[in-house]
Amino acid sequence: MLPLGLLAPGERAEVVELMLEKPSCQHCRCPGASPHSLCRLGDLGLRVGKTVEVLNASGAGALLVKVDEARIAMNRGVAMKIKVRRKA
Repeated sequence: MLPLGLLAPGERAEVVELMLEKPSCQHCRCPGASPHSLCRLGDLGLRVGKTVEVLNASGAGALLVKVDEARIAMNRGVAMKIKVRRKA
């Protein structure tokens, strides 16, 4: 397992764990999440078991990933807290 933030453009991986630690979210009842982190990523389709493909990871800025047919931009700090397993 490695953080999503370390994958190169074009690499595909399966999401294994979301390591975003915040108090329990009130609006969507996701245990151990905050409205601005885990719940938001879940709303966008990024969940454990999903396959992600890195589209752009230039420099130290944001990452652009593809999940199903959606494209999601995220801060590299958040991407480093998402554990993935590379797919061949």
